Amino acid sequence: MINIGQAVVLGIVEGITEFLPISSTGHLKIAEGIMGIPVGDDAVVAFSAVVQTGAIAAVLVYFFKDILRFATAWFRGLTDQQARATHDSRFAWWVVFATIPIVLVGLAAKPLIDGPLASLWVVAASLIGGSAVMWLAERHATLKRGEAEITFADSMIVGCSQILALLFPGFSRSGATLSLGLFRGLDRVAATRLSFFLSVPALTGAGLYELKDALGTGTDAVALVTGTVVSFVVAYASIAWLLRYVAKHGFRVFIVYRLAAAALLITLLATGRL
Repeated sequence: MINIGQAVVLGIVEGITEFLPISSTGHLKIAEGIMGIPVGDDAVVAFSAVVQTGAIAAVLVYFFKDILRFATAWFRGLTDQQARATHDSRFAWWVVFATIPIVLVGLAAKPLIDGPLASLWVVAASLIGGSAVMWLAERHATLKRGEAEITFADSMIVGCSQILALLFPGFSRSGATLSLGLFRGLDRVAATRLSFFLSVPALTGAGLYELKDALGTGTDAVALVTGTVVSFVVAYASIAWLLRYVAKHGFRVFIVYRLAAAALLITLLATGRL
């Protein structure tokens, strides 16, 4: 259903948009619609989820030292009470706990996610709704706390915000987590890094869960691997750029882009061109 050329395009789109607060799922669906790929087809939905694992692999490589530090502290904490009391060990547990809500909602709402909510009209509305949340977050951000001051409550609230992107493609997982991080008083770099770490279990689990569907519904395995590899390469560059950008800039440029993309998408849908 998806050939290698289309897989390359989707891999580029995924790599660029997964961690920018502009919605990777929304852009993937738009790209699929433009290329004539049925956005609601089970195989296509599964393909998109699997290609996301390329972007997650980029996170694992880029933040390897940090993730190794957290994992080491977590394993030590299993048998050492003193190690269990460290921030690194607690943070690793917080990421685990913060992932549970999106897993439960994802399993319970899968028929809706793969069906009625997999609509380009939903994408357009979610792009606008997510932009409003990001605008409010920018206005009310205090930017007073850094990564060392992240709490369990921060992790859970930001982790639960991923559900918005799961249910409403176009809202943006990155946009939701970054916005809630700002609402919680985190600075932009801390909110961005927390968003990256929370993405690892959530998107890895989704990709592995959908892998059997992607391969079992006629998807070309070569195209799937190609899209995933391209996603990894592009996402790695995107991560490096985003961390440099948020250190000095806000998210207003992304808000303007999202609104422009929503306006274009609505126009194309209303005129029957998409």
